[in-house]
This record gives sequence, structure tokens and C-alpha cells, in this order.
Amino acid sequence: MSDTPQPHTPQDPHAEGADPAFSEDPLAVAQAQLAVLQAKNADLADQFLRAKADVENGRRRAEDEISKARKFAVESFAESLLPVADSLEAGLAIKDGTVEQIREGAQATLRQLNSALERNKVIAIDPAPGAKFDPHQHQAISVVPSEHEANAVVSVLQKGYLISERVLRPALVTVAAPK
Repeated sequence: MSDTPQPHTPQDPHAEGADPAFSEDPLAVAQAQLAVLQAKNADLADQFLRAKADVENGRRRAEDEISKARKFAVESFAESLLPVADSLEAGLAIKDGTVEQIREGAQATLRQLNSALERNKVIAIDPAPGAKFDPHQHQAISVVPSEHEANAVVSVLQKGYLISERVLRPALVTVAAPK
């Protein structure tokens, strides 16, 4: 080899060791980038569809569980009332019971019913005479003169009931009139 300098020639774009940025034409680069983006788009679309299906399946499962919870809550409540129905039927089957026997049977059956209601969080609203009128739990049927202070409960015409701290039926009461 000689020591004389060789003139600088541009590298052949197809030669080995050539810079890849200069080796491909812009159309091929754009097509490659488009292919990468299309693949990424397809992957994201697939992920979206899977997430959407997961949400829909979760919604269906939640609806099924709510439906089952309602069904089994009613089933549990009904099951707790079966002994009450049995007691009533047994009492009606007695043909020649005394008034005292019928009264005792009715009281025992009422205790069973109250117990079943309490187990299912159904609590009676039965304000004592003189208790303050509560419009959230009581419904005033009439206002009567009374020795109680104004807006106090005078008497209960019909008990009310709460179920899990929500009013199922307000107590029907008479209220003391202002003096």
C-alpha cells in the first residue's frame, strides 16, 4: 500500500457496515413505523375489548349476587316465620280448647313472631305516653287535649316498625294539643 492519501468516496448504501439511517429509503422507514404502530393499535384494541368484557362480566356477577342476596334474605325471613305458622295451625286444630288455653297459645305464638321479627332486624316503634312526637317515626292521627306537654305522644293506635334502622311503617299516634 502506498502512503498517498486516497480521495474520500461516499459509502455504498448497501455495503456492510453502512449506517442504517442512510441505508433505507424514507418510504420503507415510514412503512416500518406504520406497521409497528398498527401492531400496537391492534394490541391496545385487544386490551380494550378484554377490559370491556371484564367490566361486563363483573357487572353481571354483581347483579347475580344482588339477586341471590335478595332471594336468600327473603328465604331466611320466611324460614324464621315457619314456626309461627306451625303454632297457628296447631292452635286452630284444637277444637275444644278453653279461652285460657287459646289465650296462652296466642301469647306464645306472638312471642315466636316477635322473636322472628327481631332476628330479622324488624323492631317495633311503640312510643310511651308522654314521649316526644318524632315525625320520622310517628304519624299523628289526631291532636287531643291532654295533661302531657304539647306535641307529646298521648296514645299509640298502631305500632310502627323499623327494619335495619329504616322506617318500615310509622307508628300511628295521637298527640297532645297545645294548652
